[in-house]
Amino acid sequence: MEYFVPKHSVVRTIWGKADTVLFIFAGAAAEFALNKAVDWLYFTGRLPADPLARLFSTVEYARQIVFASQPAAERAIDSIAAIHAAVEAKRGAAIPDWAYRDVLFLLIDYSIRAFELLERPMSGPEKEEVFTVFSRVGQRMGIPDLPPTYPEWLVARQQHLTSDLEHSRFTKDLYQQYRRHLGPVRYWLLLHAQRLVVPATVRDLLQLGARSWLRPVVPVYRRTQHLSLSQWVKSALLPPAYKAKIQALDREPAEFARSAGVHS
Repeated sequence: MEYFVPKHSVVRTIWGKADTVLFIFAGAAAEFALNKAVDWLYFTGRLPADPLARLFSTVEYARQIVFASQPAAERAIDSIAAIHAAVEAKRGAAIPDWAYRDVLFLLIDYSIRAFELLERPMSGPEKEEVFTVFSRVGQRMGIPDLPPTYPEWLVARQQHLTSDLEHSRFTKDLYQQYRRHLGPVRYWLLLHAQRLVVPATVRDLLQLGARSWLRPVVPVYRRTQHLSLSQWVKSALLPPAYKAKIQALDREPAEFARSAGVHS
């Protein structure tokens, strides 16, 4: 069977482990809140109603595509594009091309950042591999003006961080929703996780600060990933309702590769 991402790919390693996926989730939660196009997610009502579920569905879609067969991944990507097209039709406007690129860019960036934080430095070819996989997703969706190479993506990513993010009323509201849905302790943990994984521009706009009590814990965590401490960390960030989903992140979603499509 031909897979969208080869079985030996580092991308499968990144997205096949709950730990790294949860840090990708934390970074995405921060950057979604700052994106100038976040009003599109408010238009559907799903983000403010349940921001955790909406953000988790984004990383789940990405993870499922990573492990899908080539045909199943293409169907999934086409389904995502169709969902966005339906939202655009309902609103009577087009989601900006740069907003689509932003989502791809953050998936590339936080894939690399989360893996390097929790595991080890990545080689140049490994980073290129992450870039290539998500560029293929963007190409299938028909997103224009994607950077053709990883070095050019680095430049475009920095431009995005400079021009496409702002602290708005949506930012404030989303963080209030995060706190309400997570509770004070998990919300505090989210902020500390974000301090470790987000770029400096995001930290500054959110006034997160750079110090995190999780920083000295990370080296210990690397040595104890197979112990109960690792299981506790995985469960600590999200509410109990997500326990089964978090546990599933450590298993390859093989059933998705046989699926004829995805759910919205």
